[in-house]
Amino acid sequence: MILKVGVSMPTSFSSLIYAFPLPSVLIGESEKIEALNPPATALLGLDATGRHYITVIRQPAVLDAVEQTLKDGMARNARFLGSEGLRDTTWRVNVCGVESISGPMTLVTFEDVTAVEEAGQMRRDFVANVSHELRTPLTALLGFVETLRGAAREDPVARDRFLAIMEREAARMAQLVDDLLSLSRVEAEERVRPTAPVDLSALLETAVQAFSPMATQNGNTFRLDLPPDPVVIPGDVRQLQQVVSNLLENAIKYGGRDKPVDLVLSAPMLEPTIRTEGVHLTVTDHGDGIAGHHIPRLTERFYRVDSHRSREVGGTGLGLAIVKHIINRHRGRLRIESSVGKGTRFSVILPAR
Repeated sequence: MILKVGVSMPTSFSSLIYAFPLPSVLIGESEKIEALNPPATALLGLDATGRHYITVIRQPAVLDAVEQTLKDGMARNARFLGSEGLRDTTWRVNVCGVESISGPMTLVTFEDVTAVEEAGQMRRDFVANVSHELRTPLTALLGFVETLRGAAREDPVARDRFLAIMEREAARMAQLVDDLLSLSRVEAEERVRPTAPVDLSALLETAVQAFSPMATQNGNTFRLDLPPDPVVIPGDVRQLQQVVSNLLENAIKYGGRDKPVDLVLSAPMLEPTIRTEGVHLTVTDHGDGIAGHHIPRLTERFYRVDSHRSREVGGTGLGLAIVKHIINRHRGRLRIESSVGKGTRFSVILPAR
C-alpha cells in the first residue's frame, strides 16, 4: 500500500510530520531523512535531519523493513528496542511508502507497545510461577500415594508419617489457591475505592487476639499502641483485616523466636505522602532484617527473600502482593524499612476520610 500525498515542498512535509503524535521519520528517495518530529528526536536521541537513515536507526530489523519499502513502497512492520532511563522500551514500527509530487518517500512511525509487552511477560511469569508452586506439592502427593499403595501399605508408622506430610502439602496447595483467588478479587475491585466506616482500633485488637496463640507458640509478644479515641476510616473491613493479618503473620514467621512484635496506630493527622489527613499503622519485628536490595521487590508476586525458609513456614509468596493491591485500592501507601540484624518495619498510610 502506498500513501499518496499531494505536497511538493519539504517544509510542508515537516509541518505535517510535526503534527503527528507518534514519533515519525520521513525518509526521501536519496535515503536521507527529510523530516522528523520532536517525539522521534527524543526517541532516537538526536535531530537527524539530512543524515542517512542507516546512521540513525541502526537496528537491523527496522533497517531491513525500510530498505525493502524504499524499493517497492509496500507497507511493513518491525520492532524497535529503546530505553527510557533504566527502563527498556519496545516499539512497533510501521514503515509505509509515501508518493508525493516531489517523488517517492518512506514514512516510519513508532508506536510504544511497552505496556502490552510487559503485561504479556507478567502473564507468562505468573503462569510459570503458579505451575512451579503447584508442581512441588503435587509431585510429593503422587509419590506418597504410590508409596502408600505399595511398600508402606502394611507399615502403620510410615503410613502416619506420609499422611501427615500429604496433609501439609495439600494445605499448602489450598493456601496457594486461596491467595490466588484473593489477589484476583482485589485486582478486580482496585479501581473502586471503599467507603464503609472501619474502626481500625477495634480491628487491630481483634487481630492481636486472633494471632496470640500463634505468637505464644513462637515465643513472641505483641506490644500494641493505640490512640485513646477510636480511629475510624473509610475502607473495606474484610480487606483491611487481611492486610493486618498478613503483616502480623509475617512478623511472627520471619521476626524470630522469643522477640516482640510492635503495632502502633496513629491518630488522624496530615500525611504529606497522600496529601490529605491520614492514619499511620506500623508493624515492626525485631528479627534478622532484610538486605536493602530485596526491599523494592518484596511486593512482587512469588518473590521470596529466602525461598526455602518461606516454603518451610507455609508462605506462598503472594501475601505482600495482596497487601499492596489492597492498600492501593484504599488510595494509601506502603513503606518498608529494614536493617540487617535489627528487624523490619512495615508502615501503612491510609486516608482518614
